[in-house]
Amino acid sequence: MISPTLQAIIDKGLFERIPATFSTFFFEQIKDWITLFPAEQRYFERLFTLLDRLPAGEFTELFAPLRALEPKMGVNEENWPRRRFTLDQVDFLNRNAHYPEWRREITSIFARLDPVLDAETARRGRPRFAAVLSPGDLPVGPDRLWKRLNGRRIKLDEPFDPAAHLFPLLTLGNAEPYDRWLIQASDRAKAPRGVVSLDYEALGAYRQRLMQSVQNTVEKEQVRGPRELGARLKTMKILPGEGAAAADAVLAEFTRAVLLAGNGTLLVNNTFVEWATVQAVRRARPSMVVSSFGIRNKVKPFSSLLIYSDQDRSNPIPTQADTLGTYVDLEVFYPYIWQEFGKYPEYQRNTVTLFAAEGMDEALVIAPADFTLPDRLPPKSLMSAVREWMQL
Repeated sequence: MISPTLQAIIDKGLFERIPATFSTFFFEQIKDWITLFPAEQRYFERLFTLLDRLPAGEFTELFAPLRALEPKMGVNEENWPRRRFTLDQVDFLNRNAHYPEWRREITSIFARLDPVLDAETARRGRPRFAAVLSPGDLPVGPDRLWKRLNGRRIKLDEPFDPAAHLFPLLTLGNAEPYDRWLIQASDRAKAPRGVVSLDYEALGAYRQRLMQSVQNTVEKEQVRGPRELGARLKTMKILPGEGAAAADAVLAEFTRAVLLAGNGTLLVNNTFVEWATVQAVRRARPSMVVSSFGIRNKVKPFSSLLIYSDQDRSNPIPTQADTLGTYVDLEVFYPYIWQEFGKYPEYQRNTVTLFAAEGMDEALVIAPADFTLPDRLPPKSLMSAVREWMQL
Protein backbone atom coordinates (compact mmCIF):
# COMPACT_ATOMS: atom_id res chain seq x y z
CA MET A 1 0.00 0.00 0.00
CA ILE A 2 1.44 3.33 -1.05
CA SER A 3 0.31 6.86 -0.23
CA PRO A 4 -2.95 8.21 -1.69
CA THR A 5 -0.97 10.97 -3.41
CA LEU A 6 1.24 8.53 -5.28
CA GLN A 7 -1.58 6.10 -5.98
CA ALA A 8 -3.59 8.87 -7.63
CA ILE A 9 -0.64 9.71 -9.89
CA ILE A 10 -0.23 6.05 -10.84
CA ASP A 11 -3.95 5.73 -11.56
CA LYS A 12 -3.69 8.70 -13.94
CA GLY A 13 -1.23 6.65 -16.03
CA LEU A 14 2.03 8.51 -15.40
CA PHE A 15 4.08 5.30 -15.27
CA GLU A 16 2.78 4.30 -18.68
CA ARG A 17 3.83 7.66 -20.17
CA ILE A 18 7.40 7.45 -18.85
CA PRO A 19 9.97 5.32 -20.74
CA ALA A 20 9.89 1.74 -19.47
CA THR A 21 13.45 1.52 -18.10
CA PHE A 22 12.86 4.63 -16.00
CA SER A 23 9.36 3.94 -14.71
CA THR A 24 9.88 0.25 -13.93
CA PHE A 25 12.90 0.89 -11.70
CA PHE A 26 11.01 3.43 -9.61
CA PHE A 27 7.91 1.30 -9.46
CA GLU A 28 10.12 -1.35 -7.87
CA GLN A 29 11.47 1.19 -5.39
CA ILE A 30 8.02 2.15 -4.11
CA LYS A 31 6.69 -1.42 -4.08
CA ASP A 32 7.98 -1.97 -0.54
CA TRP A 33 6.46 1.30 0.65
CA ILE A 34 6.18 0.26 4.30
CA THR A 35 9.96 -0.25 4.58
CA LEU A 36 10.77 3.28 3.37
CA PHE A 37 11.52 6.13 5.75
CA PRO A 38 9.15 9.14 5.64
CA ALA A 39 11.90 11.18 3.96
CA GLU A 40 12.12 8.59 1.17
CA GLN A 41 8.36 8.48 0.77
CA ARG A 42 8.20 12.26 0.53
CA TYR A 43 10.93 12.23 -2.11
CA PHE A 44 9.01 9.84 -4.36
CA GLU A 45 5.81 11.82 -3.90
CA ARG A 46 7.57 15.06 -4.84
CA LEU A 47 9.42 13.48 -7.77
CA PHE A 48 6.34 12.05 -9.43
CA THR A 49 4.17 15.04 -8.57
CA LEU A 50 6.74 17.17 -10.39
CA LEU A 51 6.69 14.86 -13.42
CA ASP A 52 2.91 14.71 -13.43
CA ARG A 53 2.66 18.53 -13.48
CA LEU A 54 5.20 19.13 -16.22
CA PRO A 55 3.71 20.75 -19.34
CA ALA A 56 3.25 18.20 -22.11
CA GLY A 57 5.95 19.68 -24.32
CA GLU A 58 8.51 19.83 -21.52
CA PHE A 59 7.64 16.28 -20.44
CA THR A 60 8.13 14.96 -23.98
CA GLU A 61 11.41 16.83 -24.41
CA LEU A 62 12.76 15.59 -21.06
CA PHE A 63 12.33 11.91 -21.91
CA ALA A 64 12.81 12.01 -25.70
CA PRO A 65 16.49 10.89 -25.73
CA LEU A 66 15.81 7.97 -23.40
CA ARG A 67 12.70 6.98 -25.33
CA ALA A 68 14.71 6.94 -28.56
CA LEU A 69 17.49 4.91 -26.98
CA GLU A 70 15.37 2.07 -25.59
CA PRO A 71 14.57 0.46 -28.99
CA LYS A 72 18.29 0.50 -29.82
CA MET A 73 18.91 -1.37 -26.57
CA GLY A 74 16.34 -3.99 -27.53
CA VAL A 75 13.80 -3.01 -24.85
CA ASN A 76 10.34 -4.37 -25.62
CA GLU A 77 7.22 -5.54 -23.81
CA GLU A 78 8.49 -9.11 -23.57
CA ASN A 79 11.88 -8.48 -21.95
CA TRP A 80 10.79 -5.37 -20.05
CA PRO A 81 7.32 -5.82 -18.55
CA ARG A 82 5.87 -2.68 -16.98
CA ARG A 83 5.58 -2.46 -13.19
CA ARG A 84 7.97 -5.32 -12.54
CA PHE A 85 11.71 -4.96 -12.13
CA THR A 86 13.52 -8.30 -12.01
CA LEU A 87 17.09 -9.52 -11.69
CA ASP A 88 16.92 -10.43 -15.38
CA GLN A 89 16.33 -6.77 -16.21
CA VAL A 90 19.32 -5.76 -14.09
CA ASP A 91 21.40 -8.25 -16.03
CA PHE A 92 19.94 -6.96 -19.31
CA LEU A 93 21.09 -3.42 -18.51
CA ASN A 94 24.54 -4.40 -17.28
CA ARG A 95 25.28 -6.49 -20.37
CA ASN A 96 23.78 -4.10 -22.90
CA ALA A 97 26.22 -2.41 -25.29
CA HIS A 98 24.31 0.86 -24.85
CA TYR A 99 24.48 0.78 -21.04
CA PRO A 100 26.95 3.72 -20.74
CA GLU A 101 24.72 5.82 -22.97
CA TRP A 102 21.67 4.80 -20.95
CA ARG A 103 23.39 5.88 -17.73
CA ARG A 104 24.21 9.26 -19.28
CA GLU A 105 20.58 9.80 -20.24
CA ILE A 106 19.34 8.91 -16.75
CA THR A 107 21.91 11.28 -15.26
CA SER A 108 20.81 14.00 -17.64
CA ILE A 109 17.18 13.62 -16.61
CA PHE A 110 18.00 13.99 -12.93
CA ALA A 111 20.34 16.87 -13.62
CA ARG A 112 17.18 18.75 -14.58
CA LEU A 113 14.84 17.35 -11.92
CA ASP A 114 17.06 17.36 -8.83
CA PRO A 115 17.69 21.13 -8.65
CA VAL A 116 13.94 21.72 -8.56
CA LEU A 117 13.41 19.10 -5.85
CA ASP A 118 16.43 20.30 -3.86
CA ALA A 119 15.21 23.90 -3.96
CA GLU A 120 11.86 22.80 -2.52
CA THR A 121 13.65 20.97 0.28
CA ALA A 122 15.99 23.86 1.04
CA ARG A 123 13.05 26.26 1.42
CA ARG A 124 11.77 24.08 4.26
CA GLY A 125 15.19 23.84 5.91
CA ARG A 126 15.64 23.80 9.68
CA PRO A 127 18.62 23.62 12.05
CA ARG A 128 20.46 20.29 12.21
CA PHE A 129 23.08 18.79 14.51
CA ALA A 130 25.51 15.90 14.24
CA ALA A 131 27.96 14.63 16.85
CA VAL A 132 30.78 12.20 16.14
CA LEU A 133 32.32 10.72 19.29
CA SER A 134 35.68 9.02 19.62
CA PRO A 135 36.71 6.71 22.46
CA GLY A 136 38.91 8.29 25.13
CA ASP A 137 41.57 5.57 25.09
CA LEU A 138 43.01 6.31 21.66
CA PRO A 139 46.86 6.43 21.71
CA VAL A 140 46.88 10.14 20.75
CA GLY A 141 45.77 13.46 22.17
CA PRO A 142 43.27 15.85 20.60
CA ASP A 143 46.06 17.57 18.67
CA ARG A 144 46.32 14.41 16.52
CA LEU A 145 42.57 13.96 15.99
CA TRP A 146 40.43 15.19 13.08
CA LYS A 147 43.50 16.10 11.01
CA ARG A 148 41.65 15.68 7.70
CA LEU A 149 38.89 18.13 8.60
CA ASN A 150 38.83 21.91 8.36
CA GLY A 151 36.96 23.19 11.38
CA ARG A 152 37.34 25.29 14.46
CA ARG A 153 39.12 23.77 17.44
CA ILE A 154 37.48 24.70 20.75
CA LYS A 155 39.25 24.38 24.08
CA LEU A 156 37.06 22.94 26.83
CA ASP A 157 37.35 23.92 30.48
CA GLU A 158 36.89 20.30 31.55
CA PRO A 159 37.08 16.87 29.89
CA PHE A 160 34.19 16.07 27.59
CA ASP A 161 31.73 13.58 29.09
CA PRO A 162 29.13 12.41 26.54
CA ALA A 163 26.80 11.03 29.22
CA ALA A 164 26.69 14.33 31.08
CA HIS A 165 27.15 16.83 28.28
CA LEU A 166 25.79 15.37 25.02
CA PHE A 167 23.29 12.55 25.45
CA PRO A 168 20.74 14.66 27.41
CA LEU A 169 20.28 16.72 24.24
CA LEU A 170 18.50 13.74 22.68
CA THR A 171 15.73 13.97 25.27
CA LEU A 172 14.75 17.59 24.64
CA GLY A 173 11.64 18.63 22.75
CA ASN A 174 9.34 16.42 20.69
CA ALA A 175 11.00 14.39 17.97
CA GLU A 176 9.27 13.15 14.85
CA PRO A 177 9.63 9.45 13.99
CA TYR A 178 13.14 8.58 12.75
CA ASP A 179 14.31 12.18 13.27
CA ARG A 180 16.90 11.50 15.99
CA TRP A 181 19.46 8.71 15.92
CA LEU A 182 21.97 7.24 18.36
CA ILE A 183 24.40 4.87 16.61
CA GLN A 184 26.95 3.18 18.87
CA ALA A 185 29.79 0.69 18.72
CA SER A 186 28.99 -0.35 22.29
CA ASP A 187 26.17 0.13 24.74
CA ARG A 188 27.36 3.43 26.23
CA ALA A 189 23.99 5.14 26.46
CA LYS A 190 20.37 4.08 26.49
CA ALA A 191 18.44 5.89 23.81
CA PRO A 192 15.46 7.91 25.06
CA ARG A 193 12.02 7.04 23.82
CA GLY A 194 11.49 8.28 20.28
CA VAL A 195 15.19 8.07 19.38
CA VAL A 196 16.33 5.44 16.90
CA SER A 197 19.00 3.32 18.58
CA LEU A 198 21.44 1.11 16.70
CA ASP A 199 24.02 -0.62 18.86
CA TYR A 200 26.62 -2.97 17.42
CA GLU A 201 27.02 -4.96 20.64
CA ALA A 202 23.28 -5.19 21.27
CA LEU A 203 22.86 -6.69 17.79
CA GLY A 204 25.30 -9.49 18.65
CA ALA A 205 22.78 -12.34 18.43
CA TYR A 206 21.50 -11.16 15.05
CA ARG A 207 25.02 -10.66 13.72
CA GLN A 208 26.04 -14.17 14.78
CA ARG A 209 23.01 -15.70 13.10
CA LEU A 210 23.61 -13.72 9.92
CA MET A 211 27.24 -14.80 9.73
CA GLN A 212 26.28 -18.43 10.15
CA SER A 213 23.39 -18.19 7.68
CA VAL A 214 25.49 -16.50 5.01
CA GLN A 215 28.32 -18.98 5.44
CA ASN A 216 25.92 -21.92 5.18
CA THR A 217 24.30 -20.40 2.10
CA VAL A 218 27.63 -19.85 0.33
CA GLU A 219 29.29 -23.14 1.32
CA LYS A 220 26.44 -25.66 1.41
CA GLU A 221 23.71 -24.42 -0.91
CA GLN A 222 23.72 -24.15 -4.67
CA VAL A 223 23.81 -20.38 -5.15
CA ARG A 224 24.23 -19.52 -8.82
CA GLY A 225 25.77 -16.10 -8.40
CA PRO A 226 25.71 -12.72 -6.65
CA ARG A 227 22.18 -11.92 -7.80
CA GLU A 228 20.71 -15.08 -6.28
CA LEU A 229 22.76 -14.56 -3.12
CA GLY A 230 21.43 -11.01 -2.89
CA ALA A 231 17.86 -12.25 -3.15
CA ARG A 232 18.57 -14.82 -0.44
CA LEU A 233 20.06 -12.20 1.87
CA LYS A 234 16.86 -10.16 1.69
CA THR A 235 15.02 -12.93 3.52
CA MET A 236 17.32 -12.83 6.56
CA LYS A 237 15.21 -10.56 8.76
CA ILE A 238 15.93 -9.68 12.37
CA LEU A 239 13.90 -11.73 14.87
CA PRO A 240 12.03 -10.29 17.89
CA GLY A 241 14.58 -11.60 20.37
CA GLU A 242 17.52 -10.12 18.46
CA GLY A 243 16.78 -6.42 18.81
CA ALA A 244 14.12 -3.76 19.19
CA ALA A 245 14.29 -3.03 15.46
CA ALA A 246 12.34 -6.24 14.78
CA ALA A 247 9.13 -4.49 15.91
CA ASP A 248 9.46 -1.78 13.25
CA ALA A 249 9.30 -2.80 9.59
CA VAL A 250 11.36 0.21 8.46
CA LEU A 251 14.13 -0.25 11.02
CA ALA A 252 14.13 -4.03 10.62
CA GLU A 253 14.89 -3.73 6.90
CA PHE A 254 17.35 -0.89 7.50
CA THR A 255 19.29 -2.96 10.06
CA ARG A 256 19.39 -5.98 7.76
CA ALA A 257 20.65 -3.86 4.87
CA VAL A 258 23.33 -2.16 6.97
CA LEU A 259 24.70 -5.46 8.23
CA LEU A 260 24.59 -7.30 4.91
CA ALA A 261 25.29 -4.55 2.37
CA GLY A 262 28.08 -2.75 4.23
CA ASN A 263 31.61 -4.04 3.72
CA GLY A 264 32.70 -5.35 7.13
CA THR A 265 29.73 -4.11 9.16
CA LEU A 266 29.08 -7.60 10.55
CA LEU A 267 32.62 -7.93 11.83
CA VAL A 268 33.98 -4.51 12.77
CA ASN A 269 32.15 -2.28 15.24
CA ASN A 270 33.37 1.05 13.89
CA THR A 271 32.68 0.09 10.29
CA PHE A 272 29.12 -0.60 11.42
CA VAL A 273 28.87 2.85 13.04
CA GLU A 274 30.26 4.63 9.98
CA TRP A 275 28.09 2.80 7.45
CA ALA A 276 24.92 2.98 9.57
CA THR A 277 25.43 6.73 9.96
CA VAL A 278 25.95 7.27 6.24
CA GLN A 279 22.84 5.24 5.39
CA ALA A 280 20.72 6.96 8.06
CA VAL A 281 21.67 10.36 6.65
CA ARG A 282 21.09 9.26 3.05
CA ARG A 283 17.73 7.61 3.68
CA ALA A 284 16.10 9.06 6.81
CA ARG A 285 17.55 12.64 6.76
CA PRO A 286 17.34 13.03 10.57
CA SER A 287 17.77 16.42 12.24
CA MET A 288 19.99 15.00 14.98
CA VAL A 289 22.54 12.18 14.77
CA VAL A 290 24.98 11.00 17.43
CA SER A 291 27.59 8.51 16.17
CA SER A 292 29.71 6.95 18.88
CA PHE A 293 32.81 4.97 17.88
CA GLY A 294 34.70 2.51 20.07
CA ILE A 295 37.95 0.55 20.06
CA ARG A 296 37.94 -2.22 17.48
CA ASN A 297 39.69 -5.55 17.82
CA LYS A 298 42.68 -6.51 15.73
CA VAL A 299 41.70 -8.32 12.55
CA LYS A 300 43.01 -11.86 12.81
CA PRO A 301 44.95 -13.41 9.92
CA PHE A 302 43.11 -15.87 7.71
CA SER A 303 39.83 -15.00 9.35
CA SER A 304 37.63 -15.69 6.31
CA LEU A 305 36.34 -12.13 6.23
CA LEU A 306 34.98 -12.58 2.74
CA ILE A 307 32.59 -15.33 3.84
CA TYR A 308 31.42 -13.57 6.99
CA SER A 309 33.15 -15.97 9.35
CA ASP A 310 33.13 -15.20 13.08
CA GLN A 311 36.78 -14.49 13.92
CA ASP A 312 36.52 -15.72 17.51
CA ARG A 313 35.24 -19.10 16.36
CA SER A 314 37.37 -19.55 13.26
CA ASN A 315 40.71 -18.48 14.76
CA PRO A 316 42.03 -19.58 18.20
CA ILE A 317 44.33 -16.53 18.53
CA PRO A 318 43.16 -14.45 21.53
CA THR A 319 41.22 -11.33 20.63
CA GLN A 320 43.20 -8.12 21.14
CA ALA A 321 42.08 -4.51 21.17
CA ASP A 322 43.69 -2.40 18.46
CA THR A 323 43.90 1.20 19.62
CA LEU A 324 46.35 2.31 16.93
CA GLY A 325 44.34 0.67 14.15
CA THR A 326 41.21 2.30 15.55
CA TYR A 327 42.85 5.72 15.41
CA VAL A 328 43.90 5.19 11.77
CA ASP A 329 40.42 3.99 10.81
CA LEU A 330 38.65 6.88 12.47
CA GLU A 331 40.77 9.50 10.76
CA VAL A 332 39.36 8.07 7.51
CA PHE A 333 35.79 7.77 8.79
CA TYR A 334 35.48 11.34 10.10
CA PRO A 335 35.51 13.03 6.66
CA TYR A 336 33.31 10.29 5.16
CA ILE A 337 30.58 11.10 7.67
CA TRP A 338 30.95 14.87 7.42
CA GLN A 339 30.90 14.80 3.62
CA GLU A 340 27.74 12.69 3.59
CA PHE A 341 25.79 15.43 5.33
CA GLY A 342 26.99 17.94 2.75
CA LYS A 343 25.44 15.98 -0.13
CA TYR A 344 21.83 16.80 0.74
CA PRO A 345 19.95 20.12 0.80
CA GLU A 346 18.47 19.37 4.22
CA TYR A 347 21.91 19.83 5.79
CA GLN A 348 23.59 22.43 3.64
CA ARG A 349 24.33 25.74 5.42
CA ASN A 350 22.31 24.82 8.50
CA THR A 351 24.17 21.95 10.22
CA VAL A 352 26.44 22.13 13.25
CA THR A 353 28.82 19.16 13.39
CA LEU A 354 30.71 18.38 16.60
CA PHE A 355 33.72 16.07 16.76
CA ALA A 356 34.64 15.20 20.33
CA ALA A 357 36.46 12.50 22.28
CA GLU A 358 35.51 11.18 25.67
CA GLY A 359 37.72 12.59 28.43
CA MET A 360 39.54 15.09 26.19
CA ASP A 361 39.54 18.85 26.67
CA GLU A 362 39.30 19.89 23.03
CA ALA A 363 36.65 19.52 20.33
CA LEU A 364 36.30 20.35 16.65
CA VAL A 365 33.26 22.22 15.38
CA ILE A 366 32.22 22.68 11.74
CA ALA A 367 29.28 25.05 11.53
CA PRO A 368 27.65 27.90 9.59
CA ALA A 369 29.03 31.39 10.18
CA ASP A 370 26.11 32.39 12.39
CA PHE A 371 26.89 29.66 14.94
CA THR A 372 29.36 31.56 17.09
CA LEU A 373 31.49 30.25 19.96
CA PRO A 374 34.34 31.64 22.04
CA ASP A 375 37.75 29.99 21.76
CA ARG A 376 37.33 28.42 25.18
CA LEU A 377 34.24 27.42 27.14
CA PRO A 378 32.82 24.70 29.42
CA PRO A 379 31.31 21.66 27.68
CA LYS A 380 27.90 22.51 29.11
CA SER A 381 28.07 25.95 27.50
CA LEU A 382 28.96 24.33 24.19
CA MET A 383 25.92 22.10 24.41
CA SER A 384 23.75 25.05 25.47
CA ALA A 385 24.78 26.77 22.25
CA VAL A 386 23.78 23.66 20.29
CA ARG A 387 20.46 23.52 22.13
CA GLU A 388 19.79 27.14 21.21
CA TRP A 389 20.80 26.43 17.62
CA MET A 390 18.35 23.52 17.46
CA GLN A 391 15.64 25.68 19.07
CA LEU A 392 14.98 23.07 21.74
